[in-house]
Order: sequence, then C-alpha cells, then structure tokens
Amino acid sequence: MVRIGEITDRLLENFPETDIALVERAYIFAAKVHEGETRVSGEPYLSHCLEIARILAEMNLDAISVAAGLLHDVLEKTRTTPETLREMFGPEMLRIVSGVTRISGLPLGDSLRARQAENIRKMVLAMADDLRVILVKLADRLHNMRSLPYYDEPIRIRMASETRDIYSPIAARLGIYWIKNELDVTAFKYLHPDVYADIESRINKDLSEREKYIRKVKGLVQHKMRENNLKCEIQGRYKNFYSIYHKMVTQNLPFEEIYDIFALRIILDTIPQCYEVLGHIHAMWKPIPKKFKDYIGFPKPNMYQSLHTTVIGPYGERLEVQIRTWEMDKVAKSGIAAHWRYKEGKPADEKMTSVFGWIQNLVENQANFQDPVEFLENVRIDLFPDEVYVFTPDGEIKTLPKGATPVDFAYMVHSEVGNTCTGAKVDGRMVPLQYELKTGEMVSILTTKGHHPSKDWLNFVKTVKARSRIRQWIKTQDMERSLTLGREILEKAFRKQRLNFNTLVKSEKMAEVVAGFGFKQVEDLIAGVGYGKITPLQVVRKFEPKETLEEEAPTLLNKLNRPVKKKKDRSGVLVKGIDDILIRFGQCCRPVPGDDIVGYITQGHGVSVHRIGCVNAMKMNPDRRIEVSWSGQSRETYPVKIRVRSEDRIGLLADVAAVISKQGADILAADAGSRGMGPVVLDFTVIVENTAQLESVMAAIRRVKQVQRVNRIAG
Repeated sequence: MVRIGEITDRLLENFPETDIALVERAYIFAAKVHEGETRVSGEPYLSHCLEIARILAEMNLDAISVAAGLLHDVLEKTRTTPETLREMFGPEMLRIVSGVTRISGLPLGDSLRARQAENIRKMVLAMADDLRVILVKLADRLHNMRSLPYYDEPIRIRMASETRDIYSPIAARLGIYWIKNELDVTAFKYLHPDVYADIESRINKDLSEREKYIRKVKGLVQHKMRENNLKCEIQGRYKNFYSIYHKMVTQNLPFEEIYDIFALRIILDTIPQCYEVLGHIHAMWKPIPKKFKDYIGFPKPNMYQSLHTTVIGPYGERLEVQIRTWEMDKVAKSGIAAHWRYKEGKPADEKMTSVFGWIQNLVENQANFQDPVEFLENVRIDLFPDEVYVFTPDGEIKTLPKGATPVDFAYMVHSEVGNTCTGAKVDGRMVPLQYELKTGEMVSILTTKGHHPSKDWLNFVKTVKARSRIRQWIKTQDMERSLTLGREILEKAFRKQRLNFNTLVKSEKMAEVVAGFGFKQVEDLIAGVGYGKITPLQVVRKFEPKETLEEEAPTLLNKLNRPVKKKKDRSGVLVKGIDDILIRFGQCCRPVPGDDIVGYITQGHGVSVHRIGCVNAMKMNPDRRIEVSWSGQSRETYPVKIRVRSEDRIGLLADVAAVISKQGADILAADAGSRGMGPVVLDFTVIVENTAQLESVMAAIRRVKQVQRVNRIAG
C-alpha cells in the first residue's frame, strides 16, 4: 500500500511551501471513517484513497486536490455529512468532494444509456464548477480500471465500455494523454480480449528484431544531432495496443499493413531547435505527404504542442516522429494539470478560461437535449474537436470544429441569424451553405426575414448549438402540424362512432386515457396521433367496447398502423403503447435480439427498428422516435453481415462455412474479395437468433487456421 509520506514528499517537490498539514489531516480523517471497509480485491478501502492521492500528486496538482483525493468517497461511503466536511476542511474542499460524489451517484433511469447520459450531464456541470472535480474523478476511474481483474465479468464490461465512451475522451480533451492511453488500453483489453491477445502476441513475436530496429534508428538520429550540436533526448516507443487496433478498424487494415507501430520522440530546449531538427529528419528520410502537423504554430484546443511528421525510415518502413520542447512534453503528459495553480481561489493562468470555454458551451447546450442518445451524440461532437478559426466581418475570431459550415457560423453569431440564414460569403465570394470553413477565412452571412431552417441542414452542420436550434425549430413546426392533423383524425374517428370528440376531450375519462397512454396533457395525445405514434382507433377503444366499433376506412394513417398480426408475432419486437403495428428492421444496421434498439415511426412502413448508434437512425427526426424492446419470446432468426479477413489458402472458404454451420447458423450469402498477394476478405450474411449466437459464430471463425480478424459490418 502507498505510504502517505511518499505522497507528501512528491507534493513538496512540486510546491515547496504547500500546506502538508491539510493532506495529513485528510489522511487521518479518511483512515478513521473508512476503518473496517475493504475493496473488492480484499485490500483496505484506504489503499484506494491513497492510490488516488498519489496519482493526483504525480499530476502536479495542489494540496487541496490531493487531499480531495483522500476524501473523495467520504460523503458517499461513510456517515460523514457535508457540514462536518466543511467545518473540518473548508468550503473549497466540500465543493470538490461534493462534485465527485454527484458524478459517482448513478441516477435511476429506464436504461443503461439514459444513466450514462445523466452521468455525463452531471460531469459537465461539475467540471464547469471546478475542474479539479473531474481531475479527481479521472484519478478514481484510473485506479478502478487497474482493479478490474477483481470484478465480475458484467461489471468489467460495463466499466470498460463507460471508460471508453466517457472518461477517455474527457482525459484527451483535457490533454492528459498518459491517463487517456492507459484507460484506452485497459478498456480495450476487457472489451476485446481476443483481439488484444492477438495484437500482443504479434508484437511479442518479433520483439527482439523490433528492439534492434529501435536502437538502430535512435543511433542514426543521435549521430545526426551530435553532428549539428543539438542537445536533445530521443525516446523510442511502441504505439499502444488500442491505437494499433483503432487504426486497423478505421482504415480497414490487417496488422501486417500497420507499419508505423513504432514512434520516435525528440525533446529539445527551444522552439527554433524543433524546426531545425525537423529539417534534419526530412533530409535524412523522405517525408510522407499530408502527414506533417504543426501543433506548435497551431496548438490543439487542450494546449498540446508538438511537430508531427511521418517519414520513410531507413529500411523502407513508415516512421512517425514527434518533436517538442521540454515544456511541451510536460503539457503533453499532464494537460491542464501542467497549468493548474490556484492562488486565492482563482486560476493564475488566465488563458485557461478561453482554452476550456468548450466546457461552458456544454453546460449551456446540455439542457436542450432530453433524449439520452441525442445527448451522447452531441457531447461526443464537443469531446473530439479539430478546430478551425474564422473571422467575422468585424475581425472577431470565432472557433468552430473542423468541418463546420456557414450555417454553424451563423448560429454561433446568433440563433436568429442562423434561423434566417439564406446564403454566405467566404472571403467575399458566394459559397454553398454546406461549404466546409477553413482557418483564416472571413465569413459573412446573408439573411432573409421570414426564412426558416431546413431539415437538410442537419445532414451537414457540425456544432451542437446549430443542431439543437434547428431541431428545436423543426420540433415546434412538427408539433403544430401534428396537433392540427391529430385533432382532425380524432374528430373524424369519433364522429364515425357517433361520439363527439370536442365534448369528450374535456371529460375526466379523457384525462384517464391520456395518462393511460403515458402522456401528460391531452395535446400530447393529439400530437401523438398526428405523428402516428398511436392510432385513432386505439383512443376510440377507450370510450367504446371493441366489438361495437365500426371498421376504420383505409386512410394513410391506418395503412401505417395496419394490423399485421403475423408480422408482429414474427418480429420479436414490442412497441410501447401500440398494438398490431408493422415492424421493419433497418437494413443499414441489421439489429438482432441482444442489441440495444430504437424505433422510428415512418410514413407507410410502420416502425423502423435500428441499433442504437446507427448512423442513419441518428439523422432521423427525434420526435418520431418510439420506445421498442425485444419480446424475449420469439424464436425468429435474423440476417447479420460479418467480415472475415484471413491469409489466403486452399480450403479456407469451406472451413469457415463448416464452423458457421456447427454453431447452428445458416449462411444466406457469401462473397469473397480479391485474392492478390495480400489477405483475402470474405463477407458472409448469416442467419442467427440473437447476439449470443452471433458472438459464438464469430469466436469460432477466429479459431480457424490463418484467420486474422472477424467483425460485424453494416449493410
């Protein structure tokens, strides 16, 4: 177990005049209130608190942050009250510990995804209040990830998935790459254990040859630096396993085609030396076009600076080289923590206010999203920015994410400017509204009074603000249209049964019906009929026995909700609040039982069911989203496409087909890619009952001789 003395010694190195007594008091208090508690590993709970404090001290944070690490769980895990914490350690400590506690508390929700979204929402608000809250939480998550071997499999998977989706992006956005990298690799190890083990074995297979190569390359560079009297440190490192896997997936490459798994880092004293070394590297080895990034001249939003270049190395292989100063290296490792100094409760580095303005943007926009899927999508947009800087006609600089358009710019200026935008000029010339802005351009927006946003804008806007304002306007318009249409349909349906809808709409019975369908107001029920979420016949049935109802005329809405009993039974999907509705599965993502799914009302095609996260589903109107779930009773089978990448050999197709058959799955279609000198790609459409069977099929294929990778694909 870490000793408190190690932590205080590190603090004194960073802050010679720091208040060590505060940390020691926090340690004594934590030891007392956590006495008798143990971790899942069997260790005393205090060991977890000490590990977090040590991580925070290594991040060069102040005494209050380190003490908060020791106390981070006292409000949640012990009987300590906020009043006691404030009295003993002050309001600043209470604010940080309370913020960590708010993030940690899982809210009750209908789904894991809703809880995940609510966690991010809390995290965003806590970060805006005091950034040290998220730094303590990142340290907490890092140690919990190191403890994953002691947890049960479902908990490991949940924590690894949450870490990959939430904590790793936030660590990257804050510039704390050593934490991001460790979180990525650990999450990858538990989410894709087979792929992780495969990459590890391939790396270790030629380890001695690779080490020899690293020494050779470092020696060549050191000789060049000495020739030019450049004092530097040269570090050779492997890309982590997750980075290799990510490149394999995003670029659809086998391991053998990932050439730059090794990177060289050169650290110097001054910025001019960095550019000088870049020239020498390019003189030694040919640079690869479009692989040069000047993050010194154009730092990343999280303050990261470095020169990146990729060259053809001494043996014809790709070699990534990073060149930076010692100060840049410090920031690259610690991110915001490298600039974190508190003095009288205010950050000394005023640049942080503007650099981390994205947090405030998240706070301002998070209230606009009630749907967790939409909220998660938009938070990720803000967590992965490559930003461009453009000018207003008045010379004001506006920062936008890479790929942003004039419409994004218009909404950043003002919501009304965005809503009435009809055209744009960039550097004095007219451009399409979907034009992607570039750094240094001057943008002016043309507006027309009475003009309104277009749904098509959602296909190309990049900022959360633009997306939320467009959807807000569309939602308002759709609501008005749906109210009018829904009232018209209901009046007609009630009149056909000799009932007066306008009289019944104010009755107590209608209030019961509204609540029975899960709506809050009668207007919501009427709009629901207009949207097509429920049928008028369903509403009428609440007022008249089913056997007395006359058959409805075949209107467009009835066709949408036409009773298709056989189809419903065979689909295996239940739609909340709707009986006998046509179910159609999205061909873009091909959901199967076990996948998280979402439904969308579609004109003439009933409910279209997609996997959560499907790109096409994300583009649909969120107001047409409807809750769906797997019935758990159907024994229906479903088509899924999988891709097999393997070294080519005689009998490969027969062997793969045989193992698919042994797993009880049928092959609907098979397609073999080109068989040149490289690997062969086989695409199969297999028929399975659920994701468990699909995983069994894919695992069995991975065991086939010379198969390199198996993954599920869209389409």
